[in-house]
Amino acid sequence: MAIDKNNPLEQQNNPEPNGSNSDASTYRRKKPRRDGKGSNTQTNSSTKTKSSSNKSRRSGKGDGKDSQALTTQALNTNTAIDPNLAVGDAAEDAAAYAEGGIKAIGNQRIIPFMKIEKPMAILSLILVIGSIIAIAVNGLNLGLDFTGGVSADVRYEQSVEQTDVINALADNGFNDAVVQYLGTSQELLIRLPPQSDNVDGLSASLSEALALPNNDVNISNVNIIGSQVGNEIYLSSVMSIVLALVCMLGYVALRFQFKLAIGAVLSLFHDAIVTIGVFALFGFPFDLTVLAAILALIGYSLNDTIVVYDRIRENFRRVRGITAVQTIDLSLTETLRRTIMTISTVLLVVLAMLFLGGDGLFWFSAALFIGLLAGTYSSTYIASSIPLAMGLSRDDFIVKVKPEFEEEIVTFNDPKMFEQD
Repeated sequence: MAIDKNNPLEQQNNPEPNGSNSDASTYRRKKPRRDGKGSNTQTNSSTKTKSSSNKSRRSGKGDGKDSQALTTQALNTNTAIDPNLAVGDAAEDAAAYAEGGIKAIGNQRIIPFMKIEKPMAILSLILVIGSIIAIAVNGLNLGLDFTGGVSADVRYEQSVEQTDVINALADNGFNDAVVQYLGTSQELLIRLPPQSDNVDGLSASLSEALALPNNDVNISNVNIIGSQVGNEIYLSSVMSIVLALVCMLGYVALRFQFKLAIGAVLSLFHDAIVTIGVFALFGFPFDLTVLAAILALIGYSLNDTIVVYDRIRENFRRVRGITAVQTIDLSLTETLRRTIMTISTVLLVVLAMLFLGGDGLFWFSAALFIGLLAGTYSSTYIASSIPLAMGLSRDDFIVKVKPEFEEEIVTFNDPKMFEQD
């Protein structure tokens, strides 16, 4: 097949150095292409290396030996160094590497959380033991929901303050009353300790005690709660907490790994027992609202723990060449910003309920406040350090091929190959 020598495309692709159309000599590009393709890659890399070395000489920070040692150490740790990085910053990175890989991945400084793992474990053990002792010695100041008592639905014609109602009841012999609003400031729920009177006599006594000047009152419903009902509620509350912990154990074991499930459940138990222990130590009233706060705390703390566990699993699969402790530190560092933002926004709401929510939400907010502090601490140390102590490693997250699915390598040796002619 003949090629047309007058083809303009051929002439464009093969220009002559002197402008002639001779086939004897062809023009070759001596300078690198500007698009960065082909052989230009090596030229660009060498140019960047020269420019970085010139910058290092002009900066005057450190000498050539420090730069060479840093480069060797970076190659040993499989970490790329920015060629435009000054020698002073490189020296800081080398010091960070010498401390155990505090800066390891993506120019992100890793906070060594696990350096204080043992002191935090001792602190957690002291808190749990102290809480158990406080519950056993002092006991809980159980509210009317657990001990039984009297509840009454009251409606006033005009708005009324809770303190005025409590003072009116105390003046007539009804002490330790709990008053809550029911939607509006005119409808209230009043709970009293167990009374000896019957329902009719108690209703008349309450009508007389709740009478306020220029404000008529109407009692719509009076209920007497016995101690047996209170004991049933108490047992149901304990069973609900235990069932929640068992369900969390199963979920984390199926979703992640059993070692992580043990750490999550122990951290949730830590949060619940510390909150209950504080209420037992100071004699705060413990009612159904506080129990609801503890159950909500378990859900919040587990959510925070799941976020950390998901990052731990991802880093164990993605990052290689670092220890398990460094992987945990890396995961906690990456989720630290999210943890701070979450706990800050939740605490703002809890503090607003604590100081502005009134008596009905005070102890609910107090239990949440105590539990949030304990839950943030336990998600960082207890939930992460316990699986690490149980031997958590990369093998726990890598899918291994079963022996029956592995290919068998068969070799065949012909005896005739070794025979000499």
